[in-house]
Amino acid sequence: MSDAVQPTAAEVRAAAEAVKTALDRHLAAVECRSGDDDPAVYEAFNELAAAAEEYDELLYDRYDEVTPFEIPGSDDTLPPYTGPEEPNALSVLIRRDYAVVEPQRLLAQAQRVEAVEENGATAAAGFDAASGTVHGALGVLFGEFEPDEIASRHKEFGLEEGDSTLWVTAADEPADPGEWLETPFEAIDPQRVVCRFDVSAVFDDESDDDDDLEDDLAPDSELDEDGDLEPLDADR
Repeated sequence: MSDAVQPTAAEVRAAAEAVKTALDRHLAAVECRSGDDDPAVYEAFNELAAAAEEYDELLYDRYDEVTPFEIPGSDDTLPPYTGPEEPNALSVLIRRDYAVVEPQRLLAQAQRVEAVEENGATAAAGFDAASGTVHGALGVLFGEFEPDEIASRHKEFGLEEGDSTLWVTAADEPADPGEWLETPFEAIDPQRVVCRFDVSAVFDDESDDDDDLEDDLAPDSELDEDGDLEPLDADR
């Protein structure tokens, strides 16, 4: 590695201090834990793992030295599985975070959806729609498109991806209709989690490079040569 891209000694020292701080926070969370699955302990654990990984990388880059730390993957943070060996039912819990970075793009897309629904056309003007506000536009788009489509087309909707996680949990029997709709994420038993997949910039230093590569290989197909949004399919 060249000197131009090596971390400085001060950066390595700062990373070491961050590990010390994370250790203190983790110990404090453990000492005050409210139960076996206290979310504060899990959060402190993840912060400690991220800090240790950062320090390990900087130490190696600067001094060609390693630490005895072994950073586990997200699956290793879960307690041992105690659910049924042959589950009769499962639940898939997904959380995806987004930042609204282009509100005007978001509003324009939502208004086009409403125009198609109200007039059967691809453009409309002068109607008082729910898509006239950012929160209203979000309701329109998430009501029209599946979450997976939002995830794959988030840039078209003026959104920027944040962290995401997917948990698959096992159950003995399917839940009764409507049983968990009011509180969908409160009854998670960590010991019944079959698998978990996390996506975060904290654990993926190459995510920015991947985004740049995707931009180069797949330009936004929804923009015409003037930079305007292409019409939606009226038959959608």
